[in-house]
Amino acid sequence: MSPTLAHTPNFVGWRALILHRQHQNVDALMAQCARIGITADQAWPTLENAVAISDYRVLLIDADMGYDEQFPWAPGLAPMPIIALIGSEAPGRIAWTIGQGADAQLLKPIGSAGLYSALVVASQAFLRRTAQMQEITLLKDQLAKRQVVAQATAILMLKHSCDAEAAYGRLRKIAMAERRSIEKAAAGIVAGFDADGRTNVTNGR
Repeated sequence: MSPTLAHTPNFVGWRALILHRQHQNVDALMAQCARIGITADQAWPTLENAVAISDYRVLLIDADMGYDEQFPWAPGLAPMPIIALIGSEAPGRIAWTIGQGADAQLLKPIGSAGLYSALVVASQAFLRRTAQMQEITLLKDQLAKRQVVAQATAILMLKHSCDAEAAYGRLRKIAMAERRSIEKAAAGIVAGFDADGRTNVTNGR
């Protein structure tokens, strides 16, 4: 389920990292951060001189001069919301920003407002993105387990010359005897199946 705004977002106590060269745009962002209770740090060109990245709640990046090697994670896998600071509308720069998984944007030159709205959008987009990634991971895990069970069932059908229902019944009995889940029992059977199509497992399998 997508997260919704149940109350007025409050960013007091957040810590922001502005990955941008020293510039009046950074000064403007620092001032906006201070007004809404956010502690902000500036770093350039990498995150090496910043405190532990896990201490930050949001990252603001320079979309005009940024590059992949600035970040200790793969493009699109930032562990926090990203707000892109955009001055150039060059297609290559926009594509790079999208590839980084920016959750919101602020157009340069930065003025005296706009950060709060960008934070609301970015934080909600990040929550949705994180929830979707977790759901995808869960679905992939469930699919992999089903595939293993199907493979083990096929192996037991071949070994015992029986139909799928009977083979699955054998798999359940094996899991109960070993006090393991069906998926783990199935993985053991698949692992014991050698390249010649024979099983190395015993115990009546």
